[in-house]
Amino acid sequence: MMDMTKQMYLELGISEELYDCAENILAGLKPRFEEIDFIAEYNQMKVLRAMQKNRVCESHFQASTGYGYNDAGRDALEAVYADVFHTQAALVRPQLTCGTHALAVALAANLRPGDELLSPVGKPYDTLEGVIGIGEGEGGHSTGSLREYGVSYRQVDLTNGGEFDFEGIRSAIGERTCMVTIQRSKGYQTRPTLSVERIGELIRFVKGIKPDVICMVDNCYGEFVETIEPGDVGADLCVGSLIKNPGGGLAPIGGYIAGRADLVSQCAYRLTAPGLGMEVGATLGLTQKFFQGFFLAPTVTAGALKGAIFAAALFESMGYPVIPDGKEERYDIIQAVTLNSPEALVAFCKGIQAAAPVDSFVDPEPGDMPGYTSKVIMAAGAFVQGSSIELSADGPLKEPYAVYFQGGLTWYHAKFGILKAAQELLKIKQK
Repeated sequence: MMDMTKQMYLELGISEELYDCAENILAGLKPRFEEIDFIAEYNQMKVLRAMQKNRVCESHFQASTGYGYNDAGRDALEAVYADVFHTQAALVRPQLTCGTHALAVALAANLRPGDELLSPVGKPYDTLEGVIGIGEGEGGHSTGSLREYGVSYRQVDLTNGGEFDFEGIRSAIGERTCMVTIQRSKGYQTRPTLSVERIGELIRFVKGIKPDVICMVDNCYGEFVETIEPGDVGADLCVGSLIKNPGGGLAPIGGYIAGRADLVSQCAYRLTAPGLGMEVGATLGLTQKFFQGFFLAPTVTAGALKGAIFAAALFESMGYPVIPDGKEERYDIIQAVTLNSPEALVAFCKGIQAAAPVDSFVDPEPGDMPGYTSKVIMAAGAFVQGSSIELSADGPLKEPYAVYFQGGLTWYHAKFGILKAAQELLKIKQK
């Protein structure tokens, strides 16, 4: 059987030398993979328990249209999310078009003119610059940004070692500080991803200075990587995208906001309209995919996590700097690989695209993307456009030319994509 599998990889363009190298690396990763499987099993039972508790039934899969009044399936789905994330309430809607939109809704709903937003973990993800109204170019003066509505922004960078600057944070929290935003994942940066435990430490510190500050966590790429979520450590709001981990690859759109009931209610009024809130919002036949995707999410996330660890170990062995490295603990599904040249960045993404089930024949090219200040190259031959729980890689065309790899609906697909990317990098080296 092993020979048959190896032959299939060779027929798909992987050299025998690279395949054998990969198998040797994988032999050493078995204990890590067993730990991931344990976490996935625990999280699977957690989701199952929440679905059974809320008596999910076939009638919940019925579509609602128009206003979406009395959508029992929507209400049950949101109760399941709240139970799994250990929060008072949740807003889970197809009308939340992406993670950035969900974050923008949560920010705008709970900040008022004169308030200040603080990021104690440095610069936020690129697409949030336009939401906040910071940065260079279009992001610094985006129409409808928080800055345009009189909300100020302050940030405290992490130390060079990736630690919290507690004294800097203490000094930054003032009378106008209303909300603290904590980005769990690294985004287009090379700083460490934050564990839920470290997020809890930061929340406790902030609340110790100003108890009424709203602590919001950008949970994108982190759901189900650990056995606990930000709601378990005191986060007032937890926000993410359904075309990342919690959608399990089945959700075709959507986002979620989970947290304190009063804050989630504010988000619903911002998403729909004052006076309407959570009572409206048709699900248009998507509820079954949302439920089923969430049910599969722990297993899908586990496969993506195995891919990230394997990628770190393989590319590290090829001499590329990686964050995290092949032995570090994991707190999201993203693997950063510093490639040091635009040619290598393009080659890596070309390999990922060539491994896709959709549009595998397409060569990705760098281009301008809404919300980004530099050209970005993206490889994602996905069933759902932009779905980063599916096998994908992207990065900005600027130094140090780092690529950010994530996803894979199955571990085996992630493995193949990583090998295709490595094969393309070897071609660059051989020239």
